[in-house]
Amino acid sequence: MNSSPQQVLKEFWGHHSFRGEQERIIDSVLEGKDTLALLPTGGGKSICFQVPALMKDGLCLVISPLIALMKDQVENLQKLGIPAISLHSGLTYYEVKKVMENAVHGDYKFLYLSPERLETNLFREYLHSLHISLIAVDEAHCVSQWGYDFRPPYLRIANLREELPKVPVIALTASATPVVQKDIVEKLRFKETNVFIESFERKNLSYSVFKVDSKINKITEILNNVAGSSIIYCRNRRQTKNVADLLQLQNISADHYHAGLAQEERNNKQNAWINNQTRVIVCTNAFGMGIDKSDVRTVIHYDSPDCLENYYQESGRAGRDDKKAYAVLLYQTEDIKDLKRLPDLRFPSILEIKKVYQSIADYLQIPVGMGEGNYYDFDLGEFSKHFKLDSFLVMNVLKVLEQEGHLSFSENIFLPSLVEFTADKNTLNDAEKNYPQTADVMKCLLRTYEGIYDNRVSINEKQIAKLCKLPYEKIYIDLQELHNAGIIDYLPQKETPQIHFILNRAPAKTLHINQDAYLQRKKQYAERVEIMLDYLSTETTCRSKYIADYFTEIKNENCGICDNCLKQKKLDLTRTDFKTIQQLIYAAIPSPGINVKELLIELKEIKKEDFWKVFQMLQDEKQILADERGFIKKVDN
Repeated sequence: MNSSPQQVLKEFWGHHSFRGEQERIIDSVLEGKDTLALLPTGGGKSICFQVPALMKDGLCLVISPLIALMKDQVENLQKLGIPAISLHSGLTYYEVKKVMENAVHGDYKFLYLSPERLETNLFREYLHSLHISLIAVDEAHCVSQWGYDFRPPYLRIANLREELPKVPVIALTASATPVVQKDIVEKLRFKETNVFIESFERKNLSYSVFKVDSKINKITEILNNVAGSSIIYCRNRRQTKNVADLLQLQNISADHYHAGLAQEERNNKQNAWINNQTRVIVCTNAFGMGIDKSDVRTVIHYDSPDCLENYYQESGRAGRDDKKAYAVLLYQTEDIKDLKRLPDLRFPSILEIKKVYQSIADYLQIPVGMGEGNYYDFDLGEFSKHFKLDSFLVMNVLKVLEQEGHLSFSENIFLPSLVEFTADKNTLNDAEKNYPQTADVMKCLLRTYEGIYDNRVSINEKQIAKLCKLPYEKIYIDLQELHNAGIIDYLPQKETPQIHFILNRAPAKTLHINQDAYLQRKKQYAERVEIMLDYLSTETTCRSKYIADYFTEIKNENCGICDNCLKQKKLDLTRTDFKTIQQLIYAAIPSPGINVKELLIELKEIKKEDFWKVFQMLQDEKQILADERGFIKKVDN
């Protein structure tokens, strides 16, 4: 055990001091307290559990919802010489069993897994043999059904507390409102409320919103004026390619990225951007989570996100090196209409949900009372076309069915190639004579992959090609030939989206939906959309302060560098004059209220242009309310 958190930080990460609240959070965990850490995007959340875990004897269990995030963190730890591994969906039963056995023997310091994995029989079989010293719950906002990314399996993490009553929990998130913070503490059964919140202000990040006639023209203008790496977020996959193609026509190095691309293609595009071979990545929100690139100078939103939580996370990927960076949101009149329609689209009627559920069961040919625990390939495009359904509606119904605990849908699932020897020993001995061209591959499989003769094991064709010094295509042909000859059972890798039925298929008419909770979630979602619309329309409130105020109850200051702060600086009023006029207007409004025309007459000594500047600010700050008839009332604070 190392003597201090600073020594661990210096030894493994090379840093001499912690940032922000990191040290206080680490001290809290080392004292054995349940801890909620609310740190902004790029605020170094992983250090908060990795440092204390390295100081404790035993294993740190890290619960995370995203395979990509787990993969990145495990790779980063392994590069530092820290033993870590993840249990992801592509592993076979045998491989999971081996990982668990190694974990029991103390081979790992960190074990990453999804909340769903906690409930499997195999994990539970080994749970009490593991020496667990800390439970880290990443993306902890997923535990709250009032949050923007509720995932029901997160609710069941609390069951671990009964099994491991003395093990402290650290919950981490970059985006949780005060209501969601309270819910996290309750749902994860904290012994005491112990919350650390770091300022959400990003002093180097300038936020701007532009209403434009041509989004691509504005993007080109921004990229020509601000050098360096950039991310452009779009709402749908088709748009990512269109925008990337248009930028290339302007001689701007750009590529597109979304979850529908093959795993290898996504990796290649991502790596090219990280290594600055591609300047601009145009993507859906499938991109960015867990990517460690500090020198992004601009994050541009071609389409507005549906909530401030998503916008803050995505825009926060700019300027993590603490140098000046820009977060720009573009919109048009039609975008406002689209946002207003979202609550009804995102939360379809119960009748529509049941109709889509029935169609899914028909498509997958699952009889009533069957399907529990099974995985099914699911082509969203083909399904939507076959049943003449809108794909956006289908996606939203799948989210509802996930939240209601009926099934889960994995769009980005990656299942590696699997091989098991099926031939008996005699047949295997003859195989080298009968299929001499495949002898190298057979020998390589048996030498490289332990247990392959008795179990289905995941393999890597590229690794085999390298070991055998043969072309990849030859390896693939040989494996197919061995499969056709009945010597091995070979399942090539696939990336088909999967539906996992958690419960047996129910009759659509009696499908259980908790209507009260569903309608409450819809109401909360509609409120988040309204806040996003308000963020778009405000012309005087500091945007950095607006975001920080949404997430925390800490007093936040104006940033001085967002578009609204810069506009405010251009006002020809001094700060003193502005304050004086503000006080005069506020004092002149009687308790019952007053018509704006009467107020102007009352304050005729103030220049009209100055009056309107300050009046608009009071409205934006919600210190006064004005209706469509121009009747004004003060807001009691």
